[in-house]
Amino acid sequence: MQIRITFFLLFLLLAVSGKSVNLRPDTLVVPPARVDSLVDRSALITFAKKYLGTPYRTAGSNPKKGFDCSGFVNFVFRNFMINLPRSSREFKSIGTSLKPEEFKEGDVVVFYSFRNKARIGHVGIICEANGMKSKFIHSASGQHKGIMISSLNAAMYAKRFFRCVNVLEGK
Repeated sequence: MQIRITFFLLFLLLAVSGKSVNLRPDTLVVPPARVDSLVDRSALITFAKKYLGTPYRTAGSNPKKGFDCSGFVNFVFRNFMINLPRSSREFKSIGTSLKPEEFKEGDVVVFYSFRNKARIGHVGIICEANGMKSKFIHSASGQHKGIMISSLNAAMYAKRFFRCVNVLEGK
């Protein structure tokens, strides 16, 4: 609700100034200092959890057909009018890196590829912050496929952990 009011006020301000207004989510830019205050992190997680059980689909970004990991992260944040990369590899250099004690709901966890530690291969969203014992929601492609919640300290993820980033501040 707060986001809608803010965008409505932005729309009115621009309309009164005589500027053209394009409020398509894929083109809207929110000033970096305001992004974190506009996004309710718990609402972002609640929205993401609505898709638990959605199947994994290579290159998927559609809730009706399935998601790959970056497609899911992109979809969730886009719902809150925040554009993030569509490829997990692009998460290597975005956002502000965090120390484990700084992890919050809504931060993005970035992992190396399963077979190659020189490449980024997986992303998810912190849904329960507790340092390196945090839980994250993601679209898994392994034995258990689809949108699920996993523990960051599970062997499969702990050994591939690259970093956790805040993409809501300092974008």
